[in-house]
Amino acid sequence: MQITNFLKHHFRHFNAAALIDAADGYNKHLADGGKMMITLAGAMSTAEMGIQLAELIRQDKVQIISCTGANLEEDIFNLVAHDFYERVPHYRDLTAADEHELLKRHMNRVTDTCIPEEEAMRRIEHTVLKHWEKADQAGESYFPHEFFYQILKSGDLEQYYQIDPKDSWMLAAAEKNLPIICPGWEDSTLGNIYAGHVISGDIKNVHTMKTGIQYMMYLADWYTKTATEESKIGFFQIGGGIAGDFPICVVPMLHQDLQRHDVPLWGYFAQISDSTTSYGSYSGAVPNEKITWGKLGEKTPKFIIESDATIVAPLIFAIVLGQ
Repeated sequence: MQITNFLKHHFRHFNAAALIDAADGYNKHLADGGKMMITLAGAMSTAEMGIQLAELIRQDKVQIISCTGANLEEDIFNLVAHDFYERVPHYRDLTAADEHELLKRHMNRVTDTCIPEEEAMRRIEHTVLKHWEKADQAGESYFPHEFFYQILKSGDLEQYYQIDPKDSWMLAAAEKNLPIICPGWEDSTLGNIYAGHVISGDIKNVHTMKTGIQYMMYLADWYTKTATEESKIGFFQIGGGIAGDFPICVVPMLHQDLQRHDVPLWGYFAQISDSTTSYGSYSGAVPNEKITWGKLGEKTPKFIIESDATIVAPLIFAIVLGQ
């Protein structure tokens, strides 16, 4: 409890206090019998948030995850190619010529971290393509995360592991068969690669990969079966974008479009955000705005921490994990 004790002693006001409130609210929600969704935007997997997220999964502190296609794949890129990554701490000083040199070396930069194309992306492509083609030839279709689960459970990648497997959140999720929602998966490296293999004819049926509409149907079914007044679903949003905006809409859809009025609203809401409300962004909307859309209620516990997710999320997770 050293981290928790330090934070609760020193984090007393402003965003620091909001961090403590959100963490305490997360713990209370679980203690009251609730379940939690965590949403991942940005490059949280490349930030290696999987170190804590994997432990949250193992300890049943999260029951479902919504993430971008980038976060889905980049946890596995890091799993198999970590030693080939390069950090560029002075990335702000790079010239256009410096960036072009990185391109020539096939080093794809995400802020201060370069992901190696050959060891990460192409290595995964070689393995995942076999699973795509097998499903395509059998007339089967799966979600993006289900293909990853197949690969991870097959052991095909184990020879390439370069981090402790317990630090991969996708491995932890696969072991529990955790529900995952990945809206807009096509906006990812492997989404682009998949499109290329469809265009080239390697994959005959584009619908071998299930779509975002099917993800919403999957989420609607899960939420309807799982959420009760005694066990509501919480919503912990890291960043903004489609990873959060897509799944939070399942509740108004169930109420307004399917007339399932007995389905409860989200039972807890917290967001780590650096988005500005006055710019008109959905990601930066204050929690109360979500009341007008039928996502949250007047009495839903609501928290927002306006700060850097790579700093705030690990601290909140430390409190949730009792560290």
